[in-house]
Amino acid sequence: MLELPTPHGPARVHVHEAQDARGALVLGHGAGGGVGAPDLVAATQVAVECGLTVYLVEQPYRVAGRRSPAPAAQLDAAWTAVVSQLPVERPYVGGRSSGARVACRTAAATGAAGVLCLAFPLHPPGKPEKTRLPELELVTVPVLVVQGASDPFGMPPDAPGRRVVRLKGNHSLRSDMPGLREAVRAFLGEEALDRGGEQR
Repeated sequence: MLELPTPHGPARVHVHEAQDARGALVLGHGAGGGVGAPDLVAATQVAVECGLTVYLVEQPYRVAGRRSPAPAAQLDAAWTAVVSQLPVERPYVGGRSSGARVACRTAAATGAAGVLCLAFPLHPPGKPEKTRLPELELVTVPVLVVQGASDPFGMPPDAPGRRVVRLKGNHSLRSDMPGLREAVRAFLGEEALDRGGEQR
């Protein structure tokens, strides 16, 4: 485990090393949860099997023992600071819920090769007019969104360069772990082949 400085306090990074790693995946947690969420654990296992070292990032507010998330600008600044200190080039980035939003907003700044969004919260429950679709549309590299079909936070649309996999279940993504693993494996494997092994 690493503890890295950010403009908003130390972040904690849990490292899961892949043997003969060909690249890296950096994942962030949801607003009120941690890096032990089942979907993050499953994605980590699949990524390591695909030859990617995984860095699970705990935001400074969580390290400090707070459950309420920091403002978006602070989350983004802390995340970008962490990724800049990791020994990776052009990592895949992503996360669960709030962590997916952070990864999308900062994809350009972190030099991301692709973005993995687990349960992207398209809008607050019951408020589809408050859409966060522009955050997804900021991303210019390939995106995979894995979303529960009954997620009260909405269903993002497919788009060029963005694939949305709809699974049985809600925002937790616990109802179809095999489907989640399959989607993540396909995304990481296909993207690596398309990029010709350029990532280090």
